[in-house]
Amino acid sequence: MDWLGLRFGTELPADGQILLACSHNSWLVLLAFLVASVAGYCAFDMAERVAHAQLPETRRRWSWLGACCLGGGIWAMHFIAMLAFEAPIGIDYDIPTTTLSLVIVVAASLVGMYTLGRSRLAPRHYVAAALAVGLGIVLMHYCGMAAIRSAATQYYHPGMVAVSVVVAIAASLAAMLLSTFFREHGEGHQLLKIPASLAMGAAICSMHFTGMLALQLVVPPGTELQLERADNAVQLGSSLAVIVGMVLLFALGVAWADKKLQRKELDLQHVSNLLRELEQVKVKLQNVAHYDALTNLPNRRAFNEFFAEKLNVHAQFKQSLAVMFLDVDHFKRINDSLGHDAGDELLKVVAERVRSVLRRDDVIARLGGDEFCVLASLGNLTEAKSLSQRIMQRMKEPITLAGRNVTMTTSIGISLYPDDGETCEELLKHADLALYQAKSSGRNNLHFFSRHLKNKATFELQLEEELHLALSRDEGLFLNYQPILDLHSGQVTKLEALVRWQHPQLGLLSPDRFIGVAEANGFIADLDGWVLRQACRDLASLAALGFHDLRVAVNCSALNLSRDDLVEEVQRALTENGIRAQRLELEVTENALMSNVNQALHLLEGIRGLGVSISIDDFGTGYSSLAYLKRLPLDTLKIDRSFVMDIPGSHADMEIIQAIIGMAHTLHLQVVAEGVETREQLDFLRSHGCDYIQGYLLSRPQPLVVIEDFLRHSHGLGSSNVRPLRPIDSNPA
Repeated sequence: MDWLGLRFGTELPADGQILLACSHNSWLVLLAFLVASVAGYCAFDMAERVAHAQLPETRRRWSWLGACCLGGGIWAMHFIAMLAFEAPIGIDYDIPTTTLSLVIVVAASLVGMYTLGRSRLAPRHYVAAALAVGLGIVLMHYCGMAAIRSAATQYYHPGMVAVSVVVAIAASLAAMLLSTFFREHGEGHQLLKIPASLAMGAAICSMHFTGMLALQLVVPPGTELQLERADNAVQLGSSLAVIVGMVLLFALGVAWADKKLQRKELDLQHVSNLLRELEQVKVKLQNVAHYDALTNLPNRRAFNEFFAEKLNVHAQFKQSLAVMFLDVDHFKRINDSLGHDAGDELLKVVAERVRSVLRRDDVIARLGGDEFCVLASLGNLTEAKSLSQRIMQRMKEPITLAGRNVTMTTSIGISLYPDDGETCEELLKHADLALYQAKSSGRNNLHFFSRHLKNKATFELQLEEELHLALSRDEGLFLNYQPILDLHSGQVTKLEALVRWQHPQLGLLSPDRFIGVAEANGFIADLDGWVLRQACRDLASLAALGFHDLRVAVNCSALNLSRDDLVEEVQRALTENGIRAQRLELEVTENALMSNVNQALHLLEGIRGLGVSISIDDFGTGYSSLAYLKRLPLDTLKIDRSFVMDIPGSHADMEIIQAIIGMAHTLHLQVVAEGVETREQLDFLRSHGCDYIQGYLLSRPQPLVVIEDFLRHSHGLGSSNVRPLRPIDSNPA
């Protein structure tokens, strides 16, 4: 087969001369190898640039540059190696054919570069590209050989030609795989490019010299053979190597500069991304700082800013503004019974429902917990009341929480600008006071702020401060005692301790004036503790006067029944004053017991274990049941004065008292009747088995010194001739 004057597989002519005296210049062979290696290194670097290029246009430019470098390097290696070939005949080269060989290898290299530019490479891509590039190199080689002009005819051994094709394809496949490796791991494996490039140079040279091994030159008989060494072969080869090397080094310099520039661009892009992320985080932090994460409503901080701006606008235009405090009634029950997830869902529903009632310019914010605040531009009280009623009505619609339908209500307190204040602080405080009043009025209610509320709040605040000061200094507080008569023995066997406060400006205050203040402000435990300790001290002084069996009843607040250290406090008061526990009786109201039966039961059992008696006070006014009374460790039951005061005129009260006495005795409880003021009431109670009486018939609450005198004279009294003590305290117990 002939191709461009090359004969493949044709038998050698019988009359031809085979040129055997051919050799290669070692230095030029080494130079060809170095050019091929530099071309390989350049190809690896260009392939990396192609793969990392962001824009298609940039990727095309690097592909062309890489193809020119790789193809030109391989072509230069071929012709330097041909200059190293020394034969005993003259050899020239055809320029067009030589140029065609360069075009072929550059085109093949371009196919390889475009293949490496893919984001993902499958095995079929490697194989196709290796075939294209390998065959292109083979075509370049044999096309370059066809460019030789000499007296000799070129014959090629088919087997060796096949070997050269395989070597070219294998070298191309290896180049593809190595390029992919350096593209993905280039930053950490830069030094590996050097041995890889040397290996690629050796593979390319191997292909060339394998093809040369397949060559046999045959000249016609009689041709004069003389080994003519070209004096300028080394010079031409070196010049070509220098030129190609400079081109390749220039290309590498461009690639290196582009890599640095791209790295800077990546760094700048990274910094830009960080700045963008920082800005996003800043926005999120601002949202977190200004908006409630659960309801997506403005929080207290954002609300204060909105409020200040809105108030300034309304001040400029002299327009009224309503400030509405909203509170979900019994919200804690939802958290306690259905869980906090249900409570969170309820808050979302509340926020959405209130927002649906408001107008576009109105502002709603969640201030914390179940508290919401609304700012609404209104003309008068009627508009504010109408808006509040719409909110309350919307809230009454059933809500599905944790698979259950519940109906919630809300209480609303309202203050108006400028009538109720001219600053944000004043309006918020006054709306909060109005909300407190609405909840105190039974909830599911709305209430407008009034000056009476402010005066009341101011008075309670002042009373709170002064009461706290009185407790800390132990000044102004004292105990009065009301005797309790045993109807069976006719003797005064018990006293009830009742606290009084001699206020420096308001005079003598009964408990109903300041007990509520102490409970609302968290120091009822301090007040109850003071009463307990003072009662034990007074009981010790009475024992010193000879009243060793006299007992004292001390009231215990409902809030104190939730304190685990109450038992220890009672024990300490008894021990410090040397009082037997049997001489102390603790009185708790019926409602206080029923509000938390399980905890109260635990505490009362502990107190009862000390030997202290337990009395249930104001019986009949609460909502206790026989089932609970049977469980509680009680000793005494006190009938409220409201059932006694109308005897004997009220037959219903008389029947109720008979029933209470019968029930108490069935439960093995002693009965004390409070508020006994007449002889008829005493006779009725005695005739129906009442155990004790307490009231003005016997004595009003008196200071300890008066009680001491009373006790001295009362020990001779019989059950039929009770003699009352002259009252000096006009305040009832």
